Amino acid sequence: MANIDTGGGEQKKGKPKKINLRVDFTPMVDMNMLLLTFFMFCTSLAKPQIMDIVMPTKDNQDLTEDELNMVKDSKTITLLLGEENRVYYYYGKPNYEDYKSLMVADYSSEDSGLRAAILQRDRKSYDQMIDLRKKRAKGQMSEDEFKKQADEIRKDPDGLVVVIKPMESSTYKNLVDALDEMQICGIGKYAIVEVAEGDDFVLENYKTKGRHAAERQQ
Repeated sequence: MANIDTGGGEQKKGKPKKINLRVDFTPMVDMNMLLLTFFMFCTSLAKPQIMDIVMPTKDNQDLTEDELNMVKDSKTITLLLGEENRVYYYYGKPNYEDYKSLMVADYSSEDSGLRAAILQRDRKSYDQMIDLRKKRAKGQMSEDEFKKQADEIRKDPDGLVVVIKPMESSTYKNLVDALDEMQICGIGKYAIVEVAEGDDFVLENYKTKGRHAAERQQ
């Protein structure tokens, strides 16, 4: 037991009595160990979280132009991340004349959310990912096996292609939420690109309920 004794010798006549002071450092050692454990624990919690972003491969480089257009029309959804946690989207190519071709959703998992919009075109991958997660939770497959089968689902050539276009009015959280939906729905082919001039036109036409397109034609 560590201590310090400041007293010493016998008391002499005519001098003030000395008081022996004994300091026990054992509680200080215990406190230092607790602080060290606390900082080690906090450091492990502060490790940066990494999100896996699966970008499109070049598997379609040998397709003809007609085949590429067919894929875009039937298997593509474009997301315009807008203001106030809104996400505007359209399937296939943008329709510059019909403002109703552009639809709006939020980032919830409800029927009005982004997930429902994605599942309208690709429910198969989502159901397969849900089944895999249930098997992993029940211990029916290892983590390595889960990742292997999840990659096979994402590499499905008939899977949906998602184009994500963050606008200046959106937030970083909106982009993270959109990427989360890619993981949840098992989307393996998606890309983050800049907003085109045609997208601004489609969005403005939607907000004016077609008046913007009518004014441009006059």
